Amino acid sequence: MPEREDIFRANDIRGIYPDTLDEKIAEEIGMAFGTFLGKNKTIALSMDIRKSSPMLKESFLKGLKSTGTKVLYIGKVPTPMLYFAIAHYNLDGGAAVSASHNPPMWNGLKLCGPKGKTYGEDFGLKKIKGIYLSKKFSLREGGNSHDVSRKLMRDYENYLFKRTKVNKVFKVGVDPGNGADSKIASRILKKAGMFPVSINDKPDGAFPSRSPEPKPENITALRELVKKNNLDFGVAFDGDGDRAMFVDDKGEAFFGDTILAMMINNTVKKGEMVVYEISSSKAVEDVINQKRAKGIRTKTGRAFIIDKMLKNKAKLGGEYSTHFYFSDIYCFDDALFAVIKLAQILSERGRSMSELINELPKYEVVSSEFDVKESEKFRIISKMAKNLKKYKKSRIVLLDGVKFITDKGWFIARASNTTPKIKIKAESDNREDLAEINRIALKEYGLAKDSISK
Repeated sequence: MPEREDIFRANDIRGIYPDTLDEKIAEEIGMAFGTFLGKNKTIALSMDIRKSSPMLKESFLKGLKSTGTKVLYIGKVPTPMLYFAIAHYNLDGGAAVSASHNPPMWNGLKLCGPKGKTYGEDFGLKKIKGIYLSKKFSLREGGNSHDVSRKLMRDYENYLFKRTKVNKVFKVGVDPGNGADSKIASRILKKAGMFPVSINDKPDGAFPSRSPEPKPENITALRELVKKNNLDFGVAFDGDGDRAMFVDDKGEAFFGDTILAMMINNTVKKGEMVVYEISSSKAVEDVINQKRAKGIRTKTGRAFIIDKMLKNKAKLGGEYSTHFYFSDIYCFDDALFAVIKLAQILSERGRSMSELINELPKYEVVSSEFDVKESEKFRIISKMAKNLKKYKKSRIVLLDGVKFITDKGWFIARASNTTPKIKIKAESDNREDLAEINRIALKEYGLAKDSISK
């Protein structure tokens, strides 16, 4: 198989098994990562429940050990537990064999450094890629591995419970989507004092129940479960358990920026810092200003959010894609912690989730996704940025993709960091202006109106 440069993405490594990512490549990436880390390093290693994960894990582990790296294996667990292990045990880094929310045939590697920081394209991944391509590996004796999965689970649960307090028994709908949170989430939430009602709760790397990426349209079963059983709220996890799409007591599903705004409104104090990404609703900025807090806007992606969270000692962070970051847990994005934190907010406020959502500023929003060739997605965005310059009385922001801002609203178009897609999100005060903003987006990209999906 030829060298696969294209599997190295903005924040991790992802490919289709075994076409673009196989055991040989995984072993050599392990060798490259161990070489990058250097002598006498100890890291944590986890994997998700995909059918190809055990084979890729063993190959990656073999490569790591050949460089003298010591490995603590923490098992088939949600990826946030990997981040926790790195920080809590003060390790030199870590890796998860996972393709997160990608379809079942995909797999990948998430590589981390000290404190659980992601090695993204701007934070070390380019160097790891260079070592992999050059084959200049530093092979050493002394590499080994130990299974610490039981200890990790105990320590993780104790840490979560010490930092949260829920004073009411909430009935919670739980949909792991047959992913890494299957069985684990329900058990931990029950220990936290909740009453979980679960569906799709059996680990299965084929993801037979729904896509590994939760969206309002593919978690209908969870939404109906919440309404039918009068549950307090519901949550759908993604494939590796670092995303949480919440459903309120009325069965309405929400993207991450709405939940982030709600959490800011109920937990953040004057002067405290919040990190959010460029796709977030203006409601996030509105609430930050209302609370007289401080906000930092950054690129989309864990590597960028974590970097800003740690550097600025932020209390809270979030992404539209339903990642939530908390200072209480080493500034990581942890979907399970987000569920317990939401329950704590509801118990402290004594109000329903739908009532807390209704307190937020309201905007009209439409989101779209379009399949494109991997080789074309960034070129399309670049062309769009040039085309939009002809619109007067508008402002263009190129922090991440292209964001087009007018007095009627805004839209952002981005190439996905993880899949061959272009994502467009438009927002405005009213439906008429939203339609106009979205029309401009579709026109300048040359995309057909009938291909749009809300």
